[in-house]
Amino acid sequence: MSAWSIAAIAAGGAAGALARHASVNAVHAWNNTSSGVFSGLPVGTWLVNVSGSLLIGILYVLLVERLPVNAELRALLMVGFLGAFTTFSTYSLDTLLLVERGLILQALLYMLSSVVFCLLATWLGMALTRALA
Repeated sequence: MSAWSIAAIAAGGAAGALARHASVNAVHAWNNTSSGVFSGLPVGTWLVNVSGSLLIGILYVLLVERLPVNAELRALLMVGFLGAFTTFSTYSLDTLLLVERGLILQALLYMLSSVVFCLLATWLGMALTRALA
């Protein structure tokens, strides 16, 4: 990996992390003032994950399939920015690419195991930390 690619990922990651933070906080601030059906739900995180998944789909087609661009621009936008904005977008792309390759069983296994094991790992991390701290 070139130094330019590393710099692009770092710059995109910083921008993505800041965009995620600002987006989630803005939506949570709005959501906490409402008393509707979304009250109390992590709507900001959900919107970031959905919009990031939409964006990675758009960028994949544009930057990889239709208008192949240099590796640094892809690294900046897809790995750096969207990777920090939401890793759920990468998970979604990986799953969809498995489906497109006809690997339905592998896609289902990846999809279900990712959700189950990530939730279990998060619970385990929380439980261990709570017990030790």
